[in-house]
Amino acid sequence: MALLVEERRLLDDLRAALARLPATADGVAALRQAFLDLDELFLLVVVGEFNAGKSAFLNALIGESLLPKGVTPTTTAINLIRYADERRERWLGDTLMERGFPSEWLRHTLLVDTPGTNAIIRRHEEITQHFVPRSDLVLFVTSVDRPFSESERAFLEHIRQWGKKIVIILNKIDLLEGEDQLAEIVSFITDNSQHLLGFAPQVFPLSARLALQAKQLPPGPEREAIWERSRFRPLEQYVRDTLDDRERLRLKLLSPLGVADKLVQQCLNQSREELAILNDDSAAVEAMQRQINLYADDMAHDFRLRLSEVELILHRMADRGRTYFDETLRLGRAFDLFNADKLRGEFERKVVGDTAREVEDAVRELSDWLVEREQFLWRSAAEYLERRRSARGSELMLGEVGQQFDETRRELLAALTRTSRQAMASFDKEAEAQDLALSVRTAIAQTAVAEAGAVGLGAVVVALATTAAVDVTGILAASLVAGLGLFILPLKRRRAQEEFRQKIEMLRARLAESLEKEFAQARARTLQRLREAVGPYVRFVHAERERREAARTEMLRLAEELASLRSRIG
Repeated sequence: MALLVEERRLLDDLRAALARLPATADGVAALRQAFLDLDELFLLVVVGEFNAGKSAFLNALIGESLLPKGVTPTTTAINLIRYADERRERWLGDTLMERGFPSEWLRHTLLVDTPGTNAIIRRHEEITQHFVPRSDLVLFVTSVDRPFSESERAFLEHIRQWGKKIVIILNKIDLLEGEDQLAEIVSFITDNSQHLLGFAPQVFPLSARLALQAKQLPPGPEREAIWERSRFRPLEQYVRDTLDDRERLRLKLLSPLGVADKLVQQCLNQSREELAILNDDSAAVEAMQRQINLYADDMAHDFRLRLSEVELILHRMADRGRTYFDETLRLGRAFDLFNADKLRGEFERKVVGDTAREVEDAVRELSDWLVEREQFLWRSAAEYLERRRSARGSELMLGEVGQQFDETRRELLAALTRTSRQAMASFDKEAEAQDLALSVRTAIAQTAVAEAGAVGLGAVVVALATTAAVDVTGILAASLVAGLGLFILPLKRRRAQEEFRQKIEMLRARLAESLEKEFAQARARTLQRLREAVGPYVRFVHAERERREAARTEMLRLAEELASLRSRIG
């Protein structure tokens, strides 16, 4: 009773653990049935291919032709043979026939005859495989004319997965010519069973036909001779005597543990496969995070290089301005200095030149580069996620067990991939370039004494730069009043050069500050959008890893307790 109480507790714990997992419906149903079968009679299930002689074997065991037999699939339903005061039959469902028979040893045992596992009607095999998990002992019937066929090996593997005790019945030995041939077949079955099952089950060679024939004859020498030729006595002694109350109880307690062991192992395999996928997903997330960080670092580095190209345009204009003042503010051009309009026009032509267009082009190229880099990042993320989404997943799962996990994972990856592609498709280089140029122009115009209403960034730059020409005119007017002396003009030239240098430096600083601000905001928006897009996937990976680790820990605990209980049962 103590063992029974503990076993029920463990089965309840396993059932509760399975409820927290996407376990297979068949597995949960098998566990529930195993729990209920603890209160049922000892269940002895007979399986094998059709025409192996299962029904003939059971008839011989009972001692009467209770079940039909033939060369075609005759058992189309599961037959439950139990004790009854008189012979009777009744259907319990479309595929379940109950047959009562007055035999004393059936008071403690329920016999089950199943359809052939290789029958043409596939429903036969289906109901056979669904009934095997309930068995306390499996009698596997094979025949000497087709011993241990490929389909029999496959079905034995299915039985082994449920942890069932198996006894092999080698039927139709009356077809053999001698003992050497029989020994060879028995050795073949034993060796293959050892390789397939990991242990060598008991093998009972017999002739069910001769055994039933002997039991139907009156007592006498003929009956005894046929009975000895059938070799049925060892199997009958095993079933009637070896399977005493103690042994039946032991097998009855072990049977649900086999079902539990299979489900625990199934869940451990599921956890292992899913954790392997989640570990790969975690590595993918970390790789993506590294890619984002590298993107930010590379962008900052490359931006400085590209910004220097814009600054170089202003440096070249500053150099031209210094040369212009050297060549213009001298006594040799005294008459030209009185013409302010000519001076201003010459300054704009020689110093400012194409600076407006060059600055506009450089800022547009910088904007295009920013957009292309962001597109590249999203495209890389989309391609990476697509590879993860198409990576092996569901085929690693066991049946329905991993279906929900895999579907959720693939849906998240698909959604993230769609987000990445939509982000790439949404970029308008021309619009992005115009927005950036407008933002930079406004920032400069608002802080400079310039034409704030200028239509372009280049126009703002020219407006700021050409204020130097206005200052030069003012310098010349002052010089005319004071007279063009040898000392006054050089002083004014140096002052003009210094003021022009300061204005260009101020312009360069404001332009760089505005571009850096816009760059930082654009980069932050990109990183934020990407992190927000990846967020659900990251959270899924982390949450599922925690859940699978917890499930694995729980299953390992249950496996240990099941093994301990199995050891105590013996």
